Amino acid sequence: MITQRRKHGLLFYQSDILAIPHAMFSRHGGRSTAPFSSLNCSYTVGDDPSAVEGNRELIRETIGAGTVKEITQVHGDSILVVNNVEQVTKMEKMDAMITDVAGIGLLIQQADCQAVLLHDPVKGVIGAIHSGWRGSVSNIIAKTIQCMEKEFTVQPSNILAVISPSLGPCCGEFINYHAELPPDFFTFQTTRNHFDFQAISRMQLIHAGVKEKKIDTAKKCTACNEDFFSYRRAMHRANGQTGRNGSVIALPIK
Repeated sequence: MITQRRKHGLLFYQSDILAIPHAMFSRHGGRSTAPFSSLNCSYTVGDDPSAVEGNRELIRETIGAGTVKEITQVHGDSILVVNNVEQVTKMEKMDAMITDVAGIGLLIQQADCQAVLLHDPVKGVIGAIHSGWRGSVSNIIAKTIQCMEKEFTVQPSNILAVISPSLGPCCGEFINYHAELPPDFFTFQTTRNHFDFQAISRMQLIHAGVKEKKIDTAKKCTACNEDFFSYRRAMHRANGQTGRNGSVIALPIK
């Protein structure tokens, strides 16, 4: 079950299946001003860097991580294996991170895309995935789990997985879906030109070996829920300029 919580003035969501520090943050409670009001997590959207730095610090304090690290997300399928704190820089052009190092908060930035948070409590390994529709097409979820298997001998059946608030089937319109999406996605069409990508991610997790009972989904649409930043909503109302929601997972500091 996904539970709404508040701490340090921030509104965020946590899953009952994850017993380690994590949160899927709304856009509320931060230091940024419009159009990034207020918990914008991205330095690359035009926001005041000092406000973003303050927002990141609020996030770090809220989940109790030693540090929060990001990557430059490029809608690809590359995965960064994090072996130490100094290794991660925002210049790394990747879309997923995995680690067994305690205290590092793996941050995914999103404004309609999904963050998929993974934890293997047996091996003590976590993963954080940025998955938009392109990431779904390339199945970055399965590739990340395969990387966890290779690097840390993780068994997929031990993984706990949480899918963040993201573009829901109500707003997930893909007019050119015949050219953009593979045929096996077509069964996830809910209405004309609309697709349930949260369900697609559940399917990809299960096919990768994660047990269905170990998957939790926020089932909140960022486009029609004003508690979240949404690129699609911003495109409809203005020029697409908006902030980025943050989803973070970390292994506890011992």
